[in-house]
Amino acid sequence: MSEAFSLDSLRTRMKKSIESMKGDLAGLRTGRASASLLEPIMVDAYGSMMPLNQVATVSVPEPRMLSVQVWDRSMASAVEKAIRESSLGLNPMAEGQIIRVPLPELNEERRRELSKVAHQYAEQARVAVRHVRRDGIELLRKLEKDGDMGQDEARGETDRVQKATDEAIAEIDQLVATKEQEIMHV
Repeated sequence: MSEAFSLDSLRTRMKKSIESMKGDLAGLRTGRASASLLEPIMVDAYGSMMPLNQVATVSVPEPRMLSVQVWDRSMASAVEKAIRESSLGLNPMAEGQIIRVPLPELNEERRRELSKVAHQYAEQARVAVRHVRRDGIELLRKLEKDGDMGQDEARGETDRVQKATDEAIAEIDQLVATKEQEIMHV
């Protein structure tokens, strides 16, 4: 017997893609400093890429300032470089083990840039959801070919996979539209 088909497991994988996008969108700033802003940043630490929160502590001392306390002094320049080279458009200032990250006022151009980044995150999530759909449909074709599932049953399951995909993509579109509204009208 080959692998069993489960629409629930496909939906769960689609939900994980959406949750990942929600985390990425939370990192896009909309005017106020937030420690989650720096969460997507990866730092070249000890020969591998690590999330920023595994090499430093991020705090919000002021509404327009982030403070990054690097645990290992030798990592300060790598953390500063990672923040500077991120798509967030930030200009960190190192002071020993503490890196201050002032958040500039959001101008119209910067708002458009952030909106584009939000759309990139949404497209990544849509692609991930489509990959889950492809995996599900390939499994259904294989089950049908192997004789483990009838043609009508496979077609019905394929329609349900497509419906779940459409729902997930609609949710992604709604989330990015809400975030874009938040960015453009703060």
